[in-house]
Amino acid sequence: MQKQKILIIGSGGREHAIGWKVSQSPRAGEIYFAPGNAGTTKIGTNIAIKATEIDKLIEFVKREKIDLTLALPDDPLALGIVDAFRTENLRIFGPTKSAAQLEYSKAFSKNFMKKHNLPTARFKVFTNFDEAIRYTDMETLPIVIKASGLALGKGVIIAQTRKEVHLALEDILVKKVFGEAGNEVVIEEFLTGPEISTHAFSDGINFSLFPTSQDHKKIGENDEGLNTGGMGTIAPLPFVSSELYEDIKNKIVAETLKGMESDGNIFEGILYPGLMLTTAGPKILEYNARFGDPETQTYMRLLETDLLDIVDACIDHKLSDVKVKWKDMSACTIILASGGYPGNYEKGKIISGIPEAEQMPNIVVFHAGTKMEEVEDSEHGRMENLVTNGGRVLGVSAIGENLSVALATAYEAVKKINFEGMYYRKDIGKKALEL
Repeated sequence: MQKQKILIIGSGGREHAIGWKVSQSPRAGEIYFAPGNAGTTKIGTNIAIKATEIDKLIEFVKREKIDLTLALPDDPLALGIVDAFRTENLRIFGPTKSAAQLEYSKAFSKNFMKKHNLPTARFKVFTNFDEAIRYTDMETLPIVIKASGLALGKGVIIAQTRKEVHLALEDILVKKVFGEAGNEVVIEEFLTGPEISTHAFSDGINFSLFPTSQDHKKIGENDEGLNTGGMGTIAPLPFVSSELYEDIKNKIVAETLKGMESDGNIFEGILYPGLMLTTAGPKILEYNARFGDPETQTYMRLLETDLLDIVDACIDHKLSDVKVKWKDMSACTIILASGGYPGNYEKGKIISGIPEAEQMPNIVVFHAGTKMEEVEDSEHGRMENLVTNGGRVLGVSAIGENLSVALATAYEAVKKINFEGMYYRKDIGKKALEL
């Protein structure tokens, strides 16, 4: 059996989880991470190249004769990493730059949804501040204002008052607080209902839908406070019926991929629509063109099929030949964050307790914002400590026969881990269990 040399691009919990899953494949050879984190060093080799340094990545792949590259974060996809690799005849998993517009341009994705009659909130796109103000003055509140480009999950404002509308539009269009991401704004009607995520593997024509999941975006319990990159996830969702799942599959995912194909913009990779379950049915809030984080940390605990088999089938347009199987269990991930996140936070805090947590059955701890740091110790000389190196530091992931068991196991493991200022939400999955 030919072993594959693999490069995984990115440095978060998503990349650690994908590496953890890929390493279980009998076809996986050497695994590299660019740039990776402290957790990924236990799976493979970290290389000091940023996810956006495409020329350097191509050079590395050629030099090391890498067989397969997985482009996981949104930034390199928006920069056209897939196109660049393909031009050099290098094998890579992910959507092209034009297909990734579904994520990196909200104006593109909303116009695409309108064109193909996909269910979404009523909207308008603006580049001019005064025109945007005139439009919002006639709309009912609350109203949703989004920077069109990539803004690290922070470019969405739900404005409750006219003053908040004015400030949001001024920040995005005039002060450019999100840089070029704010060259256009999308203004949408406010939708209500539970928010859920789903993912699909796609080879451009065929697709395979994941179980539904739910991320908890707000920093505070009971979904209060600032938006984050995600504080914890659960899957599958006990309140999503098989009828609703089929609706999402047929009316949203299949129609999206069909629309992209008919526009001459075939989508290969991971399609991840964020959905709102409204009283009028599921509506698309936004598209992502890659694996979500922390959703991936939860999904990889449930995936039974060899991930390399799926990825290769997507690249070769043979996904219909692979039966994608998921464990008949529940999974969750609790994010441990640095104190102060998503605002200012300190780095370099020593982390303890991970080995103890991982000794528990059904627990895996995925690293996100971590690194090894050499310190001088008067007793032991130079030592290496695991320290915090980001806002979201770790993902404590558990599986169980049902969601309650998985959550109880994860929270038990969380108690064993410690670093100064450690913060986590204590209500992950609570609302889902009550629905």
